[in-house]
Amino acid sequence: MTEIIGALLVLAGALFLFLAALGLIRMPDVYNRMQAGTKATTLGSMLIFIGFSLYNPGQWQKYLLLILFIFLTNPLSSHALARAAHFSGIPALLEKYGSPETRRDDLREAGEPEQGGVR
Repeated sequence: MTEIIGALLVLAGALFLFLAALGLIRMPDVYNRMQAGTKATTLGSMLIFIGFSLYNPGQWQKYLLLILFIFLTNPLSSHALARAAHFSGIPALLEKYGSPETRRDDLREAGEPEQGGVR
């Protein structure tokens, strides 16, 4: 029974990874693509590793370590890429696709760092 549940979790994780790839194609700008790719790949990878650990219980410690690593590094890398894109001047397409509540730019309001500076 645990093998079937593990296989279903792997299938669900593969579905989330497929949705992440679809989001990379369908989203209008770099920030939306990054959000779609990061959230879906984080959840998809975690589901796959949980399914693997149920399918192969002798290796659950390794899968848990991989899950923790992905859980910590994937959002951090996405955040760093989004800040780099913002400070390099890549525009968000909020005027065309965003709602009025999402059109504010907190980083611009806080003031951008000097050219080449790190905040």
